[in-house]
Amino acid sequence: MLRAVITRQTFGRTADGTEVGVYEITNASGASVRILDYGGIVQALRVPDRGGNLADVVLGGAGMDFYLRRHPYFGCITGRVAGRITRGELRIGGKDYRLAVNNPPNHLHGGVTGLDRRVWRAEPAGEDTLVLRYRSPDGEEGYPGNVDLMVSYLWTSGNELVIKSEAQADEPTPVSLTNHSYFNLAGEGSGPVDDHRVQILADEYVPAGDDFTLSGVRTPVAGVNDLRQPARFGDFVPRLHLQHGDNHLLPRGGGVVTVAHVEEPRSRRTLEVRTDEACLQFYTGVMLDGSFAGKSGTSYARHHGLCLECHGYPDGVAHPELGEILVHPGQPRRRTTVYAFGVAAD
Repeated sequence: MLRAVITRQTFGRTADGTEVGVYEITNASGASVRILDYGGIVQALRVPDRGGNLADVVLGGAGMDFYLRRHPYFGCITGRVAGRITRGELRIGGKDYRLAVNNPPNHLHGGVTGLDRRVWRAEPAGEDTLVLRYRSPDGEEGYPGNVDLMVSYLWTSGNELVIKSEAQADEPTPVSLTNHSYFNLAGEGSGPVDDHRVQILADEYVPAGDDFTLSGVRTPVAGVNDLRQPARFGDFVPRLHLQHGDNHLLPRGGGVVTVAHVEEPRSRRTLEVRTDEACLQFYTGVMLDGSFAGKSGTSYARHHGLCLECHGYPDGVAHPELGEILVHPGQPRRRTTVYAFGVAAD
């Protein structure tokens, strides 16, 4: 194989009979990513270890039935706004809006039927890129305005998944998307990620309460949330609030910059995260409870995968100082996040 190849197959159907396709992009080295046009889900991602052996490093299901259940956002696009909006309340231009409260007392990841449960219009662009489009109509899940969304997935020859998003709106409305992949660099059926070493290059975070409502308070990471130096997952996670992980505030103004690094010691696989977003939500997979069996047949239990979700500040309408997320007519919001896979030197 001399260059990348993109193929399409039927993956299944939604409850109303709509066909769902899976698109596989394979680069010249044989590493690949599989993406559904349902929810923009990254269903599989195969990258090499120190010996060149490929393994699937994202959690997910083998068939459509897995994703039609109310799953914990495996691999999908979340939005219109990723994360929790306090009490599902927005005030924009002096007008109040009530969003769906699907994670009481808050609105989470776009509502009851967010972008993760929509069929997007998919179109390959060349041999290494898939472009997804969706129009979110005025009033969907309580959000104001019509929004035209575009998300593209580029799979490079260097095993980088480059995710670009664009949102255009016909009235002021919040938009902040993310990809919600659960990563396990040892392989998706290999159990807990306890031995992964994690680094997050953020000096501040925003604490959350017991119901995960964001406080809106900029707080130094010094102490239990300080991951500026690499640390073993299994050592620091028990110290985190409810073992969940927090919303880290990222350096701004430098374009797409490195914000996180993960390494798995046995395979020596690495993951570097680069983004131009304002926040990184680190999630430990603490709520995985064994009720979903993945592609390998393994039931996903607590901490079987970790998430590194790059997005704007979820409650950014109320706290624009922590990351503006309003999209205005004629002013598209464009963002880029890169998940770059490699192998650590011996």
